Amino acid sequence: MQARGRPRKYKIVRTNPRISQFSPRGRPGRPEEVNLKIEEFEAVRLTDYIGLNQKAAAQSMQISQQTLSRILKKARKTIANALINGRIIKIQGGTYIMTSKDSLPAA
Repeated sequence: MQARGRPRKYKIVRTNPRISQFSPRGRPGRPEEVNLKIEEFEAVRLTDYIGLNQKAAAQSMQISQQTLSRILKKARKTIANALINGRIIKIQGGTYIMTSKDSLPAA
């Protein structure tokens, strides 16, 4: 069966996460997991950590500002879910291309 809909566009990711899992302390038993895609991690890194505006971050990832906004919304919801419910955050997967080019657009 052929896939339906528009094919997913690859997002440009410039930095590979140094850690692939974030785990809460003080939670008895084995906490549930949530997945944070690599492109969601990159969107949060560019906007919230580096401080780029959404337009500059979208240009860096070579996607539209609307797509970046959707990715950020989903990433922040995933992170909030993990923090509030004490879940493990696994950073993996997604539709991305890793590049070593360090040039970011001006903020």
